[in-house]
Amino acid sequence: MSQVVAVFGGRSEIGLAVATRLAPGATVVLAARPGSLAEAVAACEEAGAQRVEVFDFDADDIAAQADLVTAIEDRVGPIDVAVLAFGILGDQAIAERDSMAAAALLHTDFIAQAALLTVLADRMRQRGLGTIVAFSSVAGQRVRRANYVYGSAKAGLDGFASGLADALHGSGVHLIIARPGFVIGRMTAGLSPAPFSSTPDQVADAVVRRVRSGRGVELWIPWQLRVMFAVARFVPRALWRRMPR
Repeated sequence: MSQVVAVFGGRSEIGLAVATRLAPGATVVLAARPGSLAEAVAACEEAGAQRVEVFDFDADDIAAQADLVTAIEDRVGPIDVAVLAFGILGDQAIAERDSMAAAALLHTDFIAQAALLTVLADRMRQRGLGTIVAFSSVAGQRVRRANYVYGSAKAGLDGFASGLADALHGSGVHLIIARPGFVIGRMTAGLSPAPFSSTPDQVADAVVRRVRSGRGVELWIPWQLRVMFAVARFVPRALWRRMPR
């Protein structure tokens, strides 16, 4: 039986880039909002996927997550690698004024992620095998005034995933916490790139290397950001609050 790679957020540039790299000989599942995924399916097939299946996925409908995972595994078999590639950047200015907008961003980028991580971790732990990739961000390492709503969601996700990774230690399930910096792509279109920016392809390359190595939890992309944010915690608040996005 071929390896099953499931990408939750199949329209994501990073998610699809990871999928195509893991596609050779695998069954690839793209779970995404309703709509055509013909190009994404074709990309996975061209990359060598043995089979590609598409499922409708509403990231914010946490009550449906367990049933979705069941439906996927009933159709293609147990998920070996799960990639959580969904999320929104949101509009900081709107979120500062609109509590519902702030709550929606937090729900998608933290609550929905934590819920799906719980579902997947429980299934894989029962089998004693599997890899999960969660996308945190350097934005959550020390939250900046310029994007504190998004940053706080990532901080919550990072803390949850870190604890879950420790809880899974020794179970046969490996949780990778990817912490990219600024990613130049559709999600950040119109924003000025930050230092040590990367592309979706560069992020995917780093993630796939870590998936195949089976070692380590935290994955900084690029690695230099680990040093930068080790220092960032000591920057005085008066200076930190002026930091850009």
